[in-house]
Amino acid sequence: MRFKPPPAGLRLPLAAGLLTVGTGLAVLLSLAFGSNAIPFGEVLAAVLTDVDSDNATVISSQRLPRTLLGLAVGLALGMAGALMQGHTRNPLADPGLFGVNAGAAFAVAGLTYGLGVGSATAHVGAALAGAALVTALVALFGLRGTNRGALVMLAIAGTTLSALLTALTTALVLLDKNTLNVMRFWQVGALADRDYTMPALVVPLLAAGCVLALVNSFSLNGLGLGDEVAHALGTRVRRSRITGVLAITLLAGPATAVCGPIAFLGLVAPHTARVLARHDQRWLVPLSGLTGAIVLLLADTLGRVSARPGELEVGIVMAVIGAPVLLAVTRRRRLVAL
Repeated sequence: MRFKPPPAGLRLPLAAGLLTVGTGLAVLLSLAFGSNAIPFGEVLAAVLTDVDSDNATVISSQRLPRTLLGLAVGLALGMAGALMQGHTRNPLADPGLFGVNAGAAFAVAGLTYGLGVGSATAHVGAALAGAALVTALVALFGLRGTNRGALVMLAIAGTTLSALLTALTTALVLLDKNTLNVMRFWQVGALADRDYTMPALVVPLLAAGCVLALVNSFSLNGLGLGDEVAHALGTRVRRSRITGVLAITLLAGPATAVCGPIAFLGLVAPHTARVLARHDQRWLVPLSGLTGAIVLLLADTLGRVSARPGELEVGIVMAVIGAPVLLAVTRRRRLVAL
């Protein structure tokens, strides 16, 4: 008996349901596996009840805050990547590859070097400012024209800007020991050994970014046809662009401030979600967020179990995952030709 695909009207809701279930499973795996594996039954008991045990203490004090942080950051970076690809019409667009993360990192390093400020609140503000500035610069290049040459120049400009900011950050780190101490762990990109009080500061910003991203996704289908066609169809182009830039800033900036730069996640998540959502941006943006959460949590879990008793930081694992995806995307002529 041949398998019949679901009707077209049910395909996207079914995909959203499957990814939601996948997110729950990724959360469960993140809570269960680490330096020591904990049975799923004990994990559920620790989360849902007030059981008192050593494993319950490990879950509530260490793994649960780390998992919730990964869930929020994965959701934010996945949606930010989908927005950047939708607005720039470039399949290589990503907060990491296009310098948004590097801008946030440079702002944090500059604040530490110039003023010696090391508070979590100041880091969030600096990362937001750096992400906003770089997002605006990338938008100036990416929102001009739709021809292939413009897309190639956007990739070159974004990569160049990222390399420049990374070099400047490295210079500040080498010039000041205090900046080195702040940045050497932060810039790797990790969910471990973070100040878990910081998410309380950035959750409202991430929530606002998610709302703006969902609202903005309804205009991306029209913008993908070009500004003139989108305007003719009733899309308010300028307002949509500004909303998109603001959403990307609120998503990528706080996420980078908390965890450090995590490259490739904003690239991998939208391309994975596109298999399910095709090119309907109204679904692609939220599905990219769910995919980003799943990928980040699984990458973090893989890093914990692959190097016991130590662990690999999630930024390193994502680099291993993302590099082949980037190569695969650049080789697909129907997406991009460099």
